[in-house]
Amino acid sequence: MKLELDHIAVAGESLEEAVAHAEAAIGMPLLPGGEHPRYGTHNQLLGLGQGLYLEAIAIDPAAPPPQDARWFGLDDFSGPARLDKWICRVPDMSAALAALPMAGRPVDLERGRLQWVMSVPEDGRLPFDGMFPALIEWKSPVRAGAMLSASGTWLETLEVTHPEADKLEALLAPFLDAPLVSFVTGPKPGLRAELRTPQGQRRILQ
Repeated sequence: MKLELDHIAVAGESLEEAVAHAEAAIGMPLLPGGEHPRYGTHNQLLGLGQGLYLEAIAIDPAAPPPQDARWFGLDDFSGPARLDKWICRVPDMSAALAALPMAGRPVDLERGRLQWVMSVPEDGRLPFDGMFPALIEWKSPVRAGAMLSASGTWLETLEVTHPEADKLEALLAPFLDAPLVSFVTGPKPGLRAELRTPQGQRRILQ
């Protein structure tokens, strides 16, 4: 069982704020995404090369409230839009959750041609103040990152900061196969992504 980086997510109190934050940081427009009826959210996307992608996500005000807590801790999200989550794909969600039960419970989802299983904690909040990665198992033959058009933008590094970064890194180390990801001990949890774009080097911060 291994965890590979699948995508990174910018959250906002509204999708417009999340998209604006991502586009201002990267210097190029995001593509239309869609809705997630199960959790009452919607998104927009940008391919980052190597099968990775960036997602801007927020609560959809037009959707009915979900039956339980929203994923990515979005029920508690407030403040400026920011890089807020990282998501790792796994080949077998049952095996992944047996090894890392704190990731949550498996939830089956689909949209159009995409089918996947997502790990979602009961309260929606991922461990380590949200710095623990959400886990995804793609069930569709082609995953989302491979379907997106090339944007000319590449993720070069993703830095995960947390007061207990050493504990988080040790917990994930036996499984994590993500050379772009590094862990830094710091007073405030956060993510920093360094990207190479057609306009040069750019950065997205939490």
